[in-house]
Amino acid sequence: MLNNDAIVALATPSGAGAIAIIRISGQEAITIGNSVFKSIKNKNLLNQKTHTLHLGHIVDDAKTLDEVLVSIFKGPNSYTGENTIEISCHGSTYIQQQIIQLLLRKGCRMADPGEFTLRAFLNGKLDLSQAEAVADLISSDNEASHQIAMQQMRGGFSNEIAKLREELLNFASLIELELDFAEEDVEFADRTQFHELLNRIEFVLKRLIDSFAVGNVIKNGIPVAIVGEPNVGKSTLLNALLNEERAIVSEIAGTTRDTIEDELVIGGIGFRFIDTAGIRETKDVVESIGIKKTFEKIEQAQVVLYLFDSLKFKVQSSEYIVEIEKIKNQFPLKPLVVVINKLDLLSNLEINTIQKELESLNIKLIFLSAKEKIGVDELKNQLLSFVNTGALRNNETIITNTRHYDSLLKALDEVTKVKYGLETNLSSDLMALDIREALYHFGMITGQVTNDELLGNIFANFCIGK
Repeated sequence: MLNNDAIVALATPSGAGAIAIIRISGQEAITIGNSVFKSIKNKNLLNQKTHTLHLGHIVDDAKTLDEVLVSIFKGPNSYTGENTIEISCHGSTYIQQQIIQLLLRKGCRMADPGEFTLRAFLNGKLDLSQAEAVADLISSDNEASHQIAMQQMRGGFSNEIAKLREELLNFASLIELELDFAEEDVEFADRTQFHELLNRIEFVLKRLIDSFAVGNVIKNGIPVAIVGEPNVGKSTLLNALLNEERAIVSEIAGTTRDTIEDELVIGGIGFRFIDTAGIRETKDVVESIGIKKTFEKIEQAQVVLYLFDSLKFKVQSSEYIVEIEKIKNQFPLKPLVVVINKLDLLSNLEINTIQKELESLNIKLIFLSAKEKIGVDELKNQLLSFVNTGALRNNETIITNTRHYDSLLKALDEVTKVKYGLETNLSSDLMALDIREALYHFGMITGQVTNDELLGNIFANFCIGK
């Protein structure tokens, strides 16, 4: 699958900017770069040391295209493990196109999506989980997702898996050896130590699998649905959380006819706030569709904020408590926060009364004024408390990749079978089959076991220049 032909692509975002970087990788990368580069000091790029910078011009016959800086990285000490050069030119889209077209005429071809990182993997510069972390790092948009991607790219996850795989492989070798001496009825693998190893592997796999629930929401953002009757201040609260006028605020009930979504980073964690249409009985067809969408959004959300107008709540508390119980019973696994808005219109006595009335529901209760932005920080802290970030603080491995999650589940299933076989004195040949399957799924994570289709699916999601 590895091809040493020279590939070229724009490594910086497309469009005009101060500078652009054009990357070439392949056995002939430096030769091709040298054929279009004219150094201001008449240097030959082929004779220069690796990891050096050179000032000069890109020329197309007698025509000068741009003044550039050329970086040289000689294989295997480069990102891809191959000869690589990077041309830093001015960010004009015209200049970018002219240089790339010139390099294509000189023997390069356009890189496929993720082909630079694919070559890094095929040349042993990265394992597969580290390569996938590169894409996650590029797309990270908050501190938590950035931290997870960096930890995985440094090999934290793959090192943990590789260590378990190596230990299991050692025992597998002893089990296989026993098969060669089956007639002599000998045991090379210490069953007690093997049982301890399986327990340890099972524990680590379960911890990694459990971390996916946290990792997935951190990577994709935690969806929070803001629901409640029309005109209780949902849009005002959304604006207060985002600190901008994102949603239309009006005294007319039913202003929000559709869901409005926006994102906010709180404590390094991304939250996606969904301002939904108000829940009420209505004959308005358009508004009815919006209310139907509200329940769909609650279904999709990780957290539900149920917002109430303080003046209405103190008068209709019994009715509202029934509505809260409905949402709680319909979505029992979702964290529910009851938010009493317009705090500035309540007395301390009224606040205490509402607190006592809701005490039996065992829910989170917050009083705030979205308009005056009182209590908004308390709400943010409450949302943050729903996310288990202890693993992040302790720099533990967190799984965010669905492919890894699937392989871990399958590996755990095989390890459980091996453990059961060990406890029931299953024959070594049958146990060896389950061990091989477990090793296979471990190898699928790090790339020790791959196929062209798998690699194609993974790297198709990368940007072209990476």
